Amino acid sequence: MLRGVTPDQTTTETLGLARMIDEAQIHWIAMGDRTHRLPVVMLHGGPGLPDYLGDVAAMIADLAPVYRYDQRGTGRSEWQGHHSLARHVDDLAELLDAWGASRAVLIGHSYGADLASRFCLAHPDRVAGLLLLCGPFVGDWRTAYRAERARRMTTPQQERLGKLEALARRTEEQEIELLTLAWFTDHADSHHGRRRAAHEARRRRPVNWAMNSELSKENHADPIEQHLDELRACLPTHTELLGGVADPRPVSALESLARRLEVPLTRIDGGGHEPWLEQPEHVRRHLRRFVQRAVSPS
Repeated sequence: MLRGVTPDQTTTETLGLARMIDEAQIHWIAMGDRTHRLPVVMLHGGPGLPDYLGDVAAMIADLAPVYRYDQRGTGRSEWQGHHSLARHVDDLAELLDAWGASRAVLIGHSYGADLASRFCLAHPDRVAGLLLLCGPFVGDWRTAYRAERARRMTTPQQERLGKLEALARRTEEQEIELLTLAWFTDHADSHHGRRRAAHEARRRRPVNWAMNSELSKENHADPIEQHLDELRACLPTHTELLGGVADPRPVSALESLARRLEVPLTRIDGGGHEPWLEQPEHVRRHLRRFVQRAVSPS
């Protein structure tokens, strides 16, 4: 299948299915020339959402082959069973083997940034570059996040979201309404954010809430913050952070992470938790600069 990347360029998109050692099947998509030796792998957030990084992948697919995949139990990667951070790390290692890639440049967004960091801890020799996009956050960032999220919502919106979250079962329309209310505050502009969130709430479905709960609990019990010294010691030369200044999650938490890892942080003014939606050219410029350096033979 061909997809337009720029008005004068098309990039081949390849779809595949990889079987894991425990028989789980992972659906993946590659963009660009797969004969390039060093690929970029994009890790979506959630946890519990299907892949949504196609627009971001298209920004760099002419520079290197770009792989994405639906994490097990999401999207087209149908699977039922227990979830663990270690198993998700193993999935990525097995996918790299299936793609014939000994090493890769990793770009992780939100939960995907945490997953990329944990993969680097487990397999530092397989990470040629690491871009952590809007995560992971360190310190007591949740207090500031909850306060800012509440500030961006009206009282009726907060009450409605609470009622929807308390339902034991939700209709499809109730689920979409819940996601819209939960996500619109992630955007810098509340008006456009509501429209974008409603669109994504219908597209990023269904949410695997069991996966979200299991991995979130494990992440709380063993946060990546407890492993930052070890992570700093094994980071590849090309490691950077990028975050939206208007993300309700405080950019100061990313600044703290950048200092502790001793890596640069790019701040996207006017960008929220998904800054490519609001500041696509700024994100595109920084992504292309990073990827060009990370995949360079020198």
